[in-house]
Amino acid sequence: MCGIVGYIGFREAYPIIMKGLERLEYRGYDSAGIALYDGNRINLAKTKGKVIDLKQRSEANIPLNGTVGIGHTRWATHGVPNDVNSHPHYSNSGNLVIIHNGIIENYESIKQELTKRGYTFESDTDTEVLINLIEEVKTKENVLLGKAVQIALNQVVGAYAIAVFDVQKPDEIVVAKLGSPLAIGIGEDEFFIASDASPFIEFTNNAVYLEDQEMAIVRLGKEIKLRKIKNDAIAYPMVQELQFNLEEIEKGMYDHFMLKEIYEQPSAIKDTYRGRLLVDRDIIKMSGIDDNLEKFLNANRIIIVACGTSWHAGLVAEYIFEDLARIPVEVEYASEFRYRNPVITEKDVVIAISQSGETADTLAAIKLAKEKGAFVFGVCNVVGSSIARETHAGAYTHAGPEIGVASTKAFTTQITILTLIALKLAKEKGKFSESKFHEYLSELDNIPGKVEKALQSNPLIEIIANEYKDSENCLYLGRGYNFPVALEGALKLKEISYIHAEGYPAAEMKHGPIALIDEHMPVIVIATNKGHYEKVVSNIQEIKSRKGKIIAIVTEGDEQVKELADHVIEVPETIECLTPLLTTIPLQLLSYHIAIMRGCNVDQPRNLAKSVTVE
Repeated sequence: MCGIVGYIGFREAYPIIMKGLERLEYRGYDSAGIALYDGNRINLAKTKGKVIDLKQRSEANIPLNGTVGIGHTRWATHGVPNDVNSHPHYSNSGNLVIIHNGIIENYESIKQELTKRGYTFESDTDTEVLINLIEEVKTKENVLLGKAVQIALNQVVGAYAIAVFDVQKPDEIVVAKLGSPLAIGIGEDEFFIASDASPFIEFTNNAVYLEDQEMAIVRLGKEIKLRKIKNDAIAYPMVQELQFNLEEIEKGMYDHFMLKEIYEQPSAIKDTYRGRLLVDRDIIKMSGIDDNLEKFLNANRIIIVACGTSWHAGLVAEYIFEDLARIPVEVEYASEFRYRNPVITEKDVVIAISQSGETADTLAAIKLAKEKGAFVFGVCNVVGSSIARETHAGAYTHAGPEIGVASTKAFTTQITILTLIALKLAKEKGKFSESKFHEYLSELDNIPGKVEKALQSNPLIEIIANEYKDSENCLYLGRGYNFPVALEGALKLKEISYIHAEGYPAAEMKHGPIALIDEHMPVIVIATNKGHYEKVVSNIQEIKSRKGKIIAIVTEGDEQVKELADHVIEVPETIECLTPLLTTIPLQLLSYHIAIMRGCNVDQPRNLAKSVTVE
């Protein structure tokens, strides 16, 4: 949500910042802006719309030279998306300029006080209030920019990642973080600032990720100076070596990041279990579990907290943990978890799932669980992310960067990690024989090849998509392990095609949704030959008798459903608990093709952000 890019060094800042903003477009935004310092003044351009619109405005209206600059893509919170509310924002004097990701909750009271002191405001944003508060502190206290930022931030309530520039200190940029990610790339005589490392990966592999309540002064010719915002204590930067390369964040041969990431799933799943799944030795090796095994084995229950697609992965995990390891599991929306005064004890294990590792609601749930004494285990994709740092232990999915806003490989790699954990615990608890354990490990090892085969249905799925691209509603049905897959399939269609879709347990259709079914209603039914196959076939017959259009996801060689369905998409056979890793593939492709045919922006759906870092 929002994107921050900054540069200070010896290169021209404009192309670096613009390229960086393009790489952060996946985060979701509605406007963009840039401020460049040319040695004399700040030159600012901003506009509602996309980065391409900002390029056109910048190149037509401002000088583009300068080796210092900051840029921003905004996802509107305070104030509608328009040119004025776009970032960066000036202070009243024009000497300070800021970009900001997050929300200042007490901005209104601060604004009222500043207005009494003669400050005026052009925008409706909380960000313009913050930069003028910093200026007021700087002037009133007669301090340098870094100190003014620190004092001001101790007066605000909310979340932020900010970068501030002062024309009176043109060799430095001040940055700070609370609840919203911020990385500093360290080069030779240059620094890069960004919401994640993607904007500067071709320039440096070294990065510092700010912790919450930390600020940094990035100054030419000097080492980074880190301080704690609350007490001014010195903090020491930990330089991390970046683990991904430029090719991973480019589209390559694919038209869209989403399609690329769908097709990356065989390798992403394999990378997720690489070094952990040792089939020849019948071992699952995961340090985060091995080092805390007793916590899991002695847990009264496991509580899974997550949002969106990660919540659906958690629902799949609920079936897997309870079925295989016989451990009670509850799956909670992280956004609701902390507001309902949940019962949490020291005997609980909380698993927090997030692709980005920065999801605000999930981080808040982690904080509450830790306060209650629970052991908290994180599952995320981004090394060095907030969830990776805040949890007691965890496991990375190693899926590589996921740029498309609608998660695809995040879902399958999260399920892979959670399956590994469940299998390991089942073995430790004596629920599996040696032969059965080996069978499950071998089958999981075969899943990437079976995903490859499932992807071969793409041409058929494109034909089906063309038939239903103009539908206004859609139902998704599944049972058991594939009920969460139905929810995820419906979410994908909603997210990127803007067609209303709902997922249900197949048996629940008779308790209301069946009233919607007519000859215009496409119904996607997951009907693999494992689990409740005959029950699902009965549900399909009920749909057919009401003239609904049936798209069925079936196991290879199925004949019974083929006689009933209007369209059949086959996936390879596998163990029941692993079927979600295959059945989700056609649903991802179906959503993708329908969205493309409707002219939608699949990588940047309207109103959505990749990383939701505010409530």
